[in-house]
Amino acid sequence: METINFELLIDIIKSYNEEEVEIITKAYEYAKKLHNGQKRESGEEYILHPLNVAYILSEMRADRDTICAGLLHDVIEDTDVTKKEITNVFNKTIGNLVDGVTKISKMNFSSRDDAKCANTKKIITGITEDVRIVIIKLADRLHNMRTLQYRSEFKQKENALETMEIYVPLAYYIGAYRMKSELEDLSFKYLKPDVYNDIKQKMMKINNDSNSCLKEMSGDISNILNDENIPHEIKVRTKNIYGIYKRLKQNHTIHDIHDLLALKIMVDNIKSCYYTLGIVHSKYPPINSEFKDYISMPKTNMYKSLHTTVFGPEENLVQTQIRTFDMDKIASFGLTAYWDMNKGAASTRMNGDLNKNFQFFKSLNEIKRMTGNDQEFVDSVKNELFMANIYVYTPKGSVVELPKGSTPIDFAYKISTEVGNSMIGAMINNKNVDINSVLKSKDIIKIITDDMVKDPQPECLNTAQTVCAKRKIKGNINKKHNN
Repeated sequence: METINFELLIDIIKSYNEEEVEIITKAYEYAKKLHNGQKRESGEEYILHPLNVAYILSEMRADRDTICAGLLHDVIEDTDVTKKEITNVFNKTIGNLVDGVTKISKMNFSSRDDAKCANTKKIITGITEDVRIVIIKLADRLHNMRTLQYRSEFKQKENALETMEIYVPLAYYIGAYRMKSELEDLSFKYLKPDVYNDIKQKMMKINNDSNSCLKEMSGDISNILNDENIPHEIKVRTKNIYGIYKRLKQNHTIHDIHDLLALKIMVDNIKSCYYTLGIVHSKYPPINSEFKDYISMPKTNMYKSLHTTVFGPEENLVQTQIRTFDMDKIASFGLTAYWDMNKGAASTRMNGDLNKNFQFFKSLNEIKRMTGNDQEFVDSVKNELFMANIYVYTPKGSVVELPKGSTPIDFAYKISTEVGNSMIGAMINNKNVDINSVLKSKDIIKIITDDMVKDPQPECLNTAQTVCAKRKIKGNINKKHNN
């Protein structure tokens, strides 16, 4: 891993935001002075940690305030400086971002568990205030995971587990796949080192064995696209080690996993995506059951791409992913891609799109509003948002994200309170079902309602799985009893 110094940070800042070098230099010098004399467990000067956090953020083309907050992210927690002082020295936004990533003091709680729950809630709900708070926390955790070898074995496993439970889902929900994959693999390396190393060795062999196949496919497709005057770029994408492990746990063998290696084809526009798909299929026969169109029906975290698994050279199955260049940025960096794509308006668009388009954000706000204490909030988020989810469809083809184990009642209340309250039945894949039926991914759900019905049946409370549905049903029942 490359040793990061301040000069490297400034070099990357100059490449996209040269006019802000002065204030970023000021933030670095300020943090360096405050952390003077502090050491990391590796024995290194502490300032190297916030410097690396800022560098990770700069690789995403982060804005000035986010870079400064990355450099200053530990000063409130580890020194005597206050949010007010940071605001006065820099600006209000930097003060808010640094405060947003600062742990609540343990002195405010009667137990370690209470403090941990409160801080976990603060990390998660930071996204509802400014998504940049969560992005800084993710960069902070990523660098800590990259340097976890200096901690005790107990702390390694504790941090790795917390990363899997909290930070990996957060990275997924903002679409930051590259960060999510690295956090998964770093955590897995400490949680199951023998399995990690075994899969890593097997993947090295598969990479070597498949090199000529992928090179031939890439060359053939590129030649055809050149003949058609379609600007493009082709890269090889390797599935991360933890992703392979999850598939192996589902009783697959490593050679059954069709997306171990994938060709990523980037083109200029959506029309060229579908045209390129036709070119790939004309050259390499597809497996029809393995085709997915995430352009017409994007994932709930903005991911868009065409996926097709084809029979490549030498009897290899190869997944091919076709997307525009902008889609590829979002596929790798999620919301953080806006920094590169939208420049000065990025943070406004990030928070606006999160609020408007992300089901996760709406569900999180519902849980925040409907839960009482910190423990209930954290448990609900872990069980409903951070565990395995299913993705079902409305009759019009909209994707709805729900926790595993959800029923038509949960689906109805996810659509709206009115639909849930007036629900009298449900259909799954055009078949009438009990309202307590368990939904599966790819099910098409139709809720049958009656305008004359205004209240849910009390028994629905036992069938509902989500906090949202349960609270709305309880609220309606209590309101009825009080009238």
